[in-house]
Amino acid sequence: MESGKQRLLLHTCCAPCSTSVIERLRSDFHLSAFFFNPNIHPREEYELRARQMREYARKAGMEFIEPKYDTERWFASTRGMETEPEGGKRCLVCYRLRLESTAEYAARSSYDYFTTTLSLSPHKNAQNINQIGREISQEYRIKYLEADFKKKDGFKRSLELSKTHDLIRQDYCGCIYSKQGKEKEA
Repeated sequence: MESGKQRLLLHTCCAPCSTSVIERLRSDFHLSAFFFNPNIHPREEYELRARQMREYARKAGMEFIEPKYDTERWFASTRGMETEPEGGKRCLVCYRLRLESTAEYAARSSYDYFTTTLSLSPHKNAQNINQIGREISQEYRIKYLEADFKKKDGFKRSLELSKTHDLIRQDYCGCIYSKQGKEKEA
């Protein structure tokens, strides 16, 4: 670990979204990638995203941590919210579930900070994500790095880096309900 740098556990949703976030944070923090995404369906999609993130973390010289793919926990948490629109209550529950797991691991493993790549997406509300992060930060007594990674051309940079690294960009967030919504639009 680079001396003097604080440790940050970065919740990663996928390699394409992680690229510009890692680029932005790596000069200030010693980063580890935490791939907890029980929302991603089907299983083949989860495996694709996990494999790409694992490979990208290796190239970036980062530790890659992948907890159990716990879809039962995700479905139980979001039960009754199947028809919620993208960005609605279901998404808030999903963000909280993933950030809580990240914070719990970070606190248990003596990280200084935790944060998430989720705010990179132009489809996700960084204020909501950061509010959840602040609340969880207090619960687990670990610092949350607030960010809106789409700002300062973060999303645009992630598109460029995804092409450079030949990463597959998905057209839905990962959950089955988002996928079904995209299929209805087509």
